[in-house]
Order: sequence, then C-alpha cells, then structure tokens
Amino acid sequence: MEHVLGIGGYFLRSADPAALGAWYRDNLGLDTDGNGLWRQEAGPTVFAPFEAETDYFGSRTQQTMLNFRVRDLDAMLAQLRAQGADVAQETQDMEGVGRFGWVTDPEGNRIELWQPS
Repeated sequence: MEHVLGIGGYFLRSADPAALGAWYRDNLGLDTDGNGLWRQEAGPTVFAPFEAETDYFGSRTQQTMLNFRVRDLDAMLAQLRAQGADVAQETQDMEGVGRFGWVTDPEGNRIELWQPS
C-alpha cells in the first residue's frame, strides 16, 4: 500500500498574505523562498484529530492548529513577547512528550510551539 511521506505544506487564507508571511518570518524565523518552500529540520510530526468541541485551538471557528517544534520554548516565548506578539501566559508540560506554549498570529490563528522531550 502507498503511504504519505510527511507534511508537504500548510496553507491558510489571509487578508494580507505578504504581511502575514512577513510576521511568520520576523517572529518565528520561518524563512521561505519565493514559492513558499521552507526547508525544515528533521524531527517528529504529530497527526492527531481532536474532538469537535475542543477549546485547545483557541477559537472554535479555527478548524486546525499549526504546531512548530522549537529548541528552547522559554527563549522563543520571550522573543515573541519582546516583538509584541500575542503570547499565552500558560505553558504545559507533558511527561515523555515535552513542553508546549502558544502564540496567536496577527490574523487570529492560534499556533502551538513544542519543545520535544
């Protein structure tokens, strides 16, 4: 049986694609080429459907949530706060999995940041 090899892309609607792309570049270091290609570091990816009534994604109108792996969650959250980003105060530790924090982009999309164990 054929199977997928990994995540090939993540696409989101935007009122101002250039500005939103710049926010991801300037705040998260997500530097893409002219076609949106981003060469990420190798590592684990989680695929997990959630209950329809979950509040985990923030707004119930948000159907998906992007999760980025980070090396140092505390440093990343401090960097985002210094840039004036909308960073959640709480973090979460999950034994054997890692630590999590959240930021909301300028268009209201909640993003999860994960420092794997």
